[in-house]
Amino acid sequence: MSWKKELVRALCGVCAAAMLLTGCQSASSTAASPAASASGATQQVATGSAKGIEGDVVVEVTADETTLYDIVVVEQNETEGIGSVAVEKLPGMILEAQSLKVDSIAGCTVTSDAIKNAVRAALETMGIDPAPFEVAPAAGETGERTAETLDCDVVIVGAGGAGLTAAAQAAEKGAKVIVVEKMPIVGGNSLKATGGMNAADTAYQEALGITDSGVEEFIEDTMNGGHQINDLELVTTMAENSAEAVDWLTSIGAPLPKVEATGGTTHKYLHEPEDGSAVGSYLVAKLSEQVEKLGVQVLLETEATEILMDGDTAVGILAQSADTEYTINAGAVILATGGFGANYDMMTQYNESLAGAVTTNHAGATGDGITMGVAVGADTVDMEQIQLHPTVYQETGLLVSESVRSMGGILVNSSGKRFCNDLATRDAVSAAELEQEGSYAYIIFDQRIVDDLASCQKYIQNGLTVQADTYEGLAEAMGLTGDAVTNFVETMEKWNASVAAGVDEEFGRNNGMDEDLSTAPYYAIKIAPGIHHTMGGLKINTEAQVISTEGQPIAGLYAAGETTGGVHGGNRIGGNAVCDFVVFGRIAGNNAAAYAAEADAAA
Repeated sequence: MSWKKELVRALCGVCAAAMLLTGCQSASSTAASPAASASGATQQVATGSAKGIEGDVVVEVTADETTLYDIVVVEQNETEGIGSVAVEKLPGMILEAQSLKVDSIAGCTVTSDAIKNAVRAALETMGIDPAPFEVAPAAGETGERTAETLDCDVVIVGAGGAGLTAAAQAAEKGAKVIVVEKMPIVGGNSLKATGGMNAADTAYQEALGITDSGVEEFIEDTMNGGHQINDLELVTTMAENSAEAVDWLTSIGAPLPKVEATGGTTHKYLHEPEDGSAVGSYLVAKLSEQVEKLGVQVLLETEATEILMDGDTAVGILAQSADTEYTINAGAVILATGGFGANYDMMTQYNESLAGAVTTNHAGATGDGITMGVAVGADTVDMEQIQLHPTVYQETGLLVSESVRSMGGILVNSSGKRFCNDLATRDAVSAAELEQEGSYAYIIFDQRIVDDLASCQKYIQNGLTVQADTYEGLAEAMGLTGDAVTNFVETMEKWNASVAAGVDEEFGRNNGMDEDLSTAPYYAIKIAPGIHHTMGGLKINTEAQVISTEGQPIAGLYAAGETTGGVHGGNRIGGNAVCDFVVFGRIAGNNAAAYAAEADAAA
């Protein structure tokens, strides 16, 4: 039985994943120009390019047969805070080692590979054999790490959305905060969030005249979306604090004024940046600015290894960087390391059929906080609940935002037909896709959506789309032939009529139908499901305290974000992860700061 069929079966016909479609990385270059070399060899300059995750990366290389003299990235569109880190660091690493076999930047593998391939392309254009630069650099002397002890009120493990939110909130309360992050960049999986943040009864909804998206409805949609196995108290806490969380983001310069519906909801809760930019990178940038302004110390490329305990109380962590062993003493500890969607060993403990699936997760999502918490007696919940996202560009694992469908986009199969409620829950849509021939689909949108959604503009710039000025032309650009072309034209016309009537008689879709798809040109992206979110994790209460296997809070230990379980149940509603990390990140930061202050006063 194929892994896809096993997965459909394992998830009761609801959750399924798509096979990884490996794509070769293209490379090209422009003509070289000779220059004089101090060594007497023929020194040349040429450009080369290769495909990154957000389009072509172009480098200018100065070299001769034996030496790389200079590498400059002259063109790139890689994600700020992710691929941009490789752009900044890797050329210097290659030059210093005189080797294309240097380690890629953790979390930036695709961009790192693109830079290396672009350098190879430039060398080949010069007529220089890259082979001398394909030798791995000699391992440097590691030596012993230096021991260092740091003291703070609150130490936070993980600098993703939850960790940065908690750090900003704790620092606002006057706590001295240290954040440790094992990756070379902040943001974690939050950088990959493309949609928005769900919230209820917000000032933005009121200003737009949205009156039917209250807290009770938000709770009901979240519980239904999670198949009623969510922790109702946690869901209620998230919903009741969501409007205040949006206000807090506005107060730090991160407003989310645009409001749409999202998959699996009956009302409009999804709050987005004004220009429709991806919410994750937007919020990470704003949270990073706030953390820096408040004087929080952030240690990058520093991996936490152990929670320090004094009896039954968390009192700090051990961590290590390349050259330092840290003992960080703290009044309280917050775990915010994200989920385990990039840890196939951990995922396949709960579902073996996930072994061959694409993941949208960043490389650091390996469940470290869960492992550390369990080591000191923490309980876990819903670990077997692993979500698939239905619209993943398979060649790079890039997530195509749910906002495309929220604004009116639809899904069609290789026969040119719709096959499900395009905005049903993610597990249902993923399962429906896998039932189609080839286990893939196309997401269809028009120029109206492109004009309103910055993420769509990036998809076009980065070559993910095909487009045409007519429905028939788009079908042909998608590779459809014969009856499939006719079907597609009929599908589009029927969809537009359904929007005009306000009723989707075919599949019962009831949201994201404000406007039709009639503004040329028209666009399509070929997509399939991929691993997206791990709903399970450490068990917490509504105060963000980590709960032990004995059912009691572990003193001094808090957690927030995808490290925790219970909020999302059996399926996460799109937009709820951002709400989760902001709401519970703030709660964890507030409570950890207060706990540390009380402990300090009592000492």
